[in-house]
Amino acid sequence: MLEQIKNKNYKVAIYIRLSKEDLDRGYDESESIKNQKTLLTEYVEELGDKYELTNIYVDQGFTGTNFNRPGFQKMINDIKLGKINMVITKDLSRLGRDYIETGEYIEKWFPEHNIRYISVTDGIDTFVTNNGNNDIAPFKSILNDMYSKDLSKKIRTALHTMQKQGKWVGGKTALGYKKDPNNKNKLIIYEPEAKIVRIIFKMALDGNNVGKIRDYLNENKIPTANQLRYNKLTFWENKTVKNILKNEVYIGNTVQNKRSRISYKNRKLKSNPKEEWNIVTKTHEPIIDEEIFNKIQKMIIVQKYSRNEKKHDFLLDGLLFCYECKHKIGVRGRENGYMFMICNNYRRNSKLGLCTSHGFSYDALESVVLQYIKKLFQYININEIEYNIKTYEAKKDYKKILCKIETEIKLINDNIDKIYIDKLNRKISEEMYVRLFEKLKSKISEKENEYIQIKNEKENNTYNNPEKIKNLLNEFLKIEKPTQELMKVIISKIEIHQNKQIDIYLNFKKPKENCLL
Repeated sequence: MLEQIKNKNYKVAIYIRLSKEDLDRGYDESESIKNQKTLLTEYVEELGDKYELTNIYVDQGFTGTNFNRPGFQKMINDIKLGKINMVITKDLSRLGRDYIETGEYIEKWFPEHNIRYISVTDGIDTFVTNNGNNDIAPFKSILNDMYSKDLSKKIRTALHTMQKQGKWVGGKTALGYKKDPNNKNKLIIYEPEAKIVRIIFKMALDGNNVGKIRDYLNENKIPTANQLRYNKLTFWENKTVKNILKNEVYIGNTVQNKRSRISYKNRKLKSNPKEEWNIVTKTHEPIIDEEIFNKIQKMIIVQKYSRNEKKHDFLLDGLLFCYECKHKIGVRGRENGYMFMICNNYRRNSKLGLCTSHGFSYDALESVVLQYIKKLFQYININEIEYNIKTYEAKKDYKKILCKIETEIKLINDNIDKIYIDKLNRKISEEMYVRLFEKLKSKISEKENEYIQIKNEKENNTYNNPEKIKNLLNEFLKIEKPTQELMKVIISKIEIHQNKQIDIYLNFKKPKENCLL
């Protein structure tokens, strides 16, 4: 291996990452983008003439627990294109903090693509076989993963503490308020926006419903928050008006923690139950008198209501869109049973002239679509479809998938052995060992469940039953009892033109078909 390293020319990629968490906690200056770049560039220069710095990939403000980062993904793509055969980072945590995925790259993906990986400060070099630092790389990845979890927990705890003290820790403020320039955790009234809030509450107090308030704001060209703050053309919606009328911020209360991240690895937001909200009263100057606010809360315009269940369950539900404005097309029914379509954008904002009604017969549309689909299926070769399904399913290498999971379980078990030895050698505390052990055992359980699911899928796979495939296809192609689910399998969307032309977008090779109602 040493001889191979000496004789090989390397096209080097430097990868640099600085996460938002690093910035928030007041990162060590040595971790800054500039200093990482200086350190790694000098390191490559010292390696010699056989090492050519090809590109520097940077991700700033991206967490290490997720590998879907633009700079990292561009580097991976360049590796696939053969532009790079060596990757260098300052330390292992810059590559990633999720120990499973980091291990996947270091121990599998990089070797499969013949990529040499070096972590400078950790002393890791995957092309040096007698390097002891390579052996502890999995353990370092586990510690990095745990660091991310602990850091996330500490940040969340700190934010919740501040929220309970009535300090503002959110980003975007409610319409009518801005952050105090002298104290970013305090809200102050921003008069140009506060005027709009007062108009909305006065109209509500006078008995105007949400729709009337919305129309007044739109007709008088009163700007939305997006227009005022980001110069983004948007219009007032019922939901926006209603949310303002229900927001306690306008009587001086701070309400936070309505939503939170799913986990430190999953950045998606979920709504929290009301008992988990952090509500602190009288934290800032109110825009609306509390008595007026409470009076409006008792009025029907802000009361919660349950949507009436749909009177009609129509076949093409969720597939209809307006060609002109791209909003959804709704379906309405009349007493005589006649079903007609209407553009939702027109229905909500008819006075603004943003679109036309598109009030055409839904029944005629459904008939045209079904005739077209049936005609289309007459030319389908059922034997060819059956063959394609079998071929596709047969390509799924269950043996390889199961083998991969087995390897992952073995890797986790190896890590358990390593941390046990470290505990015996007093390199880690008993408490740390227990925490790592529980985390790894949980991962093993997840992988074992995944293994069982894949194995069951393999044993029950449809392609082993040709008769079952034939029956399913025949039932599908007849379309004797079409369902919403079936239509969504066949059709991606249907766009309705103002002149009654319809564009049918399919979910397979023939992408689009034009018809007339």
